[in-house]
Amino acid sequence: MRVLLFGATGMVGQGVLRECLLDGEVEEVVTIGRSGTGQRHEKLREIVHRDFLDYSEIQGQLAGFDACFYCLGVSSAGMTEEDYTRVTYGYTVAAAEVLVRLNPGMTFVFVSGAGTDSSERGRIMWARVKGKAENALLKMPFKGAYMFRPGVIVPMHGITSKTKLYRVAYRVLGPLIPVLRALSPGSVTTTEQVGRAMLVVAKRGWGKRVLESGDINEVH
Repeated sequence: MRVLLFGATGMVGQGVLRECLLDGEVEEVVTIGRSGTGQRHEKLREIVHRDFLDYSEIQGQLAGFDACFYCLGVSSAGMTEEDYTRVTYGYTVAAAEVLVRLNPGMTFVFVSGAGTDSSERGRIMWARVKGKAENALLKMPFKGAYMFRPGVIVPMHGITSKTKLYRVAYRVLGPLIPVLRALSPGSVTTTEQVGRAMLVVAKRGWGKRVLESGDINEVH
C-alpha cells in the first residue's frame, strides 16, 4: 500500500507517520508539507510544497496512491473565520479534488475533531468550518472517505505538539487524563490508536464514515 500523508510534522501526523512506517503492508509513505519531517527511513519520501491551494507543480508525483491521511490543521484561536476557512476547508478541498481525479481508487481519511458541526450552521466557528470540509469530502467519489473526530488525544512514543498552548495543556492536565479515561473512555484516544485506525479503514473499510474517539478506539 502506498500512502500520502499531509501534516506529518503535527502531533497527530507524527503518530500516523510512525504507524505507517511500522506497518508491513505499507511499502511507501510520501509526506507533503512546507518543511521536511527530519526523519529518515527507507519507506519515507518527502515533498516540500508551499502552496496548498495549487498542486499543478507536483501533481505528476501524486498518482498511484491507495490512501491519503490528511492530518494538516491549525488551531482556530486568534484566527478570523475567513483565514481559518482558507486553511481548514480551502486547503483540504484543493488537495482532495486533485487526488480524487488522479487516484479514483483512493481512501481519504480527514482528521476533524469532536464537536464538528455537520449542519454548518452552529454558533461555534471552527465546528462549522470543519463540518463544511467534512461534507465536501463525503460528496467526492473516493473509494472511501472517513472523517475522524478525536476528542482528547494522548501523544505517545515521545511525540509532542508544535502548538505551545497544547503542550502547556498536556503538562497541566496530563495527570487528569487517566481519570477522564475512566469516567468517559470514549472521549480519549492516542496518537498510536489514531494511526492504526487510519490504516485499518484504508485497508478494509469501515461501517461508519464519521468516527468519534470511541469509534476510533474500536477499529482494529
